[in-house]
Amino acid sequence: MDPHAATKKLETLRTLMAGHTDTSEERRILDLLRDANAAELNYLLANIDLESLLGDMDDRIFGPDHHTALLTMLCRERAAQLALPVRASLVTALQRGGTPATAERALRDMFLSVHGRELTAFKNLLDAGNNHQDLEKLLFDDVDDPALREEILAHILREGEAAPSGENKVLSDIDDTFFANLKDTRYPSKTVYPGVLAFYAELDRGPGIIPGREGDLTFVTARPMDPLGAVENLTFDSLRKHGVPPHVVLSGSLTHLLGNSRIAAKKFDNFQRYVRVFPEYGFVFVGDSGQGDVEFGDKMLTAAPHAVHAVFIHDVVDTPETTRRAWREKRIHFFDTYVGAALEAFALGLISRDGLARVAIAARESMEGIAFTSAAQRDARKVELTRDLQRADALTSPSPPAAH
Repeated sequence: MDPHAATKKLETLRTLMAGHTDTSEERRILDLLRDANAAELNYLLANIDLESLLGDMDDRIFGPDHHTALLTMLCRERAAQLALPVRASLVTALQRGGTPATAERALRDMFLSVHGRELTAFKNLLDAGNNHQDLEKLLFDDVDDPALREEILAHILREGEAAPSGENKVLSDIDDTFFANLKDTRYPSKTVYPGVLAFYAELDRGPGIIPGREGDLTFVTARPMDPLGAVENLTFDSLRKHGVPPHVVLSGSLTHLLGNSRIAAKKFDNFQRYVRVFPEYGFVFVGDSGQGDVEFGDKMLTAAPHAVHAVFIHDVVDTPETTRRAWREKRIHFFDTYVGAALEAFALGLISRDGLARVAIAARESMEGIAFTSAAQRDARKVELTRDLQRADALTSPSPPAAH
């Protein structure tokens, strides 16, 4: 690509897009993009506001349909020439605001232009926006045409079955799983549990020597979704402030907010959608014993026994040991500390020995920074953690050299 020529084209494009665009300017924009080679086209699209570009091009009752022509060119005719980040940015621009039939067909064309591991990467890019405009919302809410949606999902399924990722999506509840917020009085309110972030990271990393792709953390919460995504975006902000890395949030609804079974049912609906969006992945779920997560985990394992590799339940209601053992037979593992959860995950082959050690170190360090409300509260939590740390140390400490 000639940098000077590409820069001149970008300046021309920005000038044409400034202010109102008439039919003549729209035609010049189309001609400029059509005449650009692949490298120039990627450069131009990566350096303009794509939402504005789409808004500048109009279809007319009497006259040229420049908006449709633009979508046909970018999403069908030249889609294969676009870099994945540019394609993802274009889809995101289409997702904002309303998605009329022309936009939905363009979205279909864009998805069908991507295959194999590239499709997995493309979907993960679309899920990496750290706001409510995620892939699940795009396919199940923004694409209204059932036939188009099923065409996209059928393509995703075929490609996913042909190119499994070998990795897991880490699904997690928030309240009383990530931090103490509803029923858990064992910790001060809003305390981020010791070791939880490290546990997420190790599940995401996987057990291999070469770590898996980072960014596979998704929160499945009962918190309701509103049409503008305000509640979900507040959840994103709260989690970011607590140190959570890039993630996705699948929200609940007001009608499913009361009652554990209704909460579990809505989470399960979200899970079923997510499995269809990412069929090439396995799944693990981290929840708690306070609000429907055991029932949700059981539904997950029943519906997708080969895809769901484990369910981990943070026990906040003092579940009897006999009940824990019964659930463990169903691959639902209760734990008191995140070191305990890591021990279970290591035994299941979901994290490495070094990963177990990293969770133990993180939990030990963060426990020291918690301002407990009483000495009794602090001592009880330290007893639990010390017990699990001793078990972890026995597995991760170097063995002494054999005597000769």
